[in-house]
Amino acid sequence: MTGFCDHAWQRTTALRAAIHGLPFNRELAAGTLDQARFQFYITQDALYLDQYSRVLAMAGARGPDGATLRLFAESAVAAVAVEQALHGQYLTAFGADALEAEPSPDCVNYTSFLLATAYHEPWEVLMAALLPCFWIYWDVGNAIAREAAADNKYRAWIDTYSDAGFGDAVRAVIAATDKASAGATDAVRARMLTAFIRSSQYEYLFWDGAYQLRRWPAGG
Repeated sequence: MTGFCDHAWQRTTALRAAIHGLPFNRELAAGTLDQARFQFYITQDALYLDQYSRVLAMAGARGPDGATLRLFAESAVAAVAVEQALHGQYLTAFGADALEAEPSPDCVNYTSFLLATAYHEPWEVLMAALLPCFWIYWDVGNAIAREAAADNKYRAWIDTYSDAGFGDAVRAVIAATDKASAGATDAVRARMLTAFIRSSQYEYLFWDGAYQLRRWPAGG
């Protein structure tokens, strides 16, 4: 019998295939992605990560034991620190400041969902909602790394998300989520699956929104 994470991963097979096929990811792999689209994405991802790291801290604090707190204080947060360094590297190169940018509709929607989950759902559901951000990036990063040329201009991004250390953090969160699911009721596991799918859908929208340069409608 497979665990919750294997089941959730299989349930999102078609969605993950669609993520791999997004123009943003195909062009990033080819090294042809327009810099304006990548800069928009990096800026929004930095804004997203600021909120995501706060939700990770909440997950650690809400966890049932010290091991869970250490997981989010060490493994998960270390992975986020690497991402923040990556953002800083690109933003410096672009001469951009994420703090001056307005969060896009996709960024606001995704982070609002995670924050609402953190405040209103059981801890197990929060774990499931947080996992796709780790796991799908690891999946996409490795897929792109297998086909990208060594001189791809987005090599720093590719190397970050295909790095073995990032993979270790992903596997740790997968194991913690499976452990959380094992002690949950059937009703809570159903909500966990719904949260996992929703976050996976937001991952799709985030990349698609970056490619489309999706912003808020102009004000009056």
